[in-house]
Amino acid sequence: MDHAELVTAAQAGDRQAFEELVRQTYVDTYTLALRLTADEEDARDVVQETYLRAWKSIKRFRGDAQFSTWLYRITANAAFTQIARRRRHRTESLEGVNEPVDVRPEAQPEEMAESRADLERVSDAIALLTPKLRAVVVLKDVYGLPHEAIAEELGISVAATKVRLHRGRKRLRDLLFEDGRSAHAV
Repeated sequence: MDHAELVTAAQAGDRQAFEELVRQTYVDTYTLALRLTADEEDARDVVQETYLRAWKSIKRFRGDAQFSTWLYRITANAAFTQIARRRRHRTESLEGVNEPVDVRPEAQPEEMAESRADLERVSDAIALLTPKLRAVVVLKDVYGLPHEAIAEELGISVAATKVRLHRGRKRLRDLLFEDGRSAHAV
């Protein structure tokens, strides 16, 4: 059965259909949670919370978007809740965050990463971003959500989304390329 059929069955109370949806979407959900939280334990908690929320609200899923997009939004919300919980117990320094300069597509580290090693360095750099910047960069550059959807999910304006994306991309470039040298030298 495809996602639409499984969703319909799950909305009718079929737990097995929902379990199959979980099996089919788990890897993508966990990957998003890990990218947003930058912590494996937090990501596992987020995934558990995501599927709990999805099961509780599956009857309200209208099908306006794909099931996976709906699930991404639930995952993002659960991740932001987890990050907020974690932040209450820890402070983060904004020292060293530079103002954005360049948003040309060819200057985006994620698109420039060609080898597995480069992708790992980009992932490590993304994990170093503040949660606010990381969330926008991941949702836009990795999952391709439009600015409007990101703004709605984060409860910020579209302009704030664009600013955070710009700052996040700039910070990634700073982390990956120092004084024009490649990320290998950083």
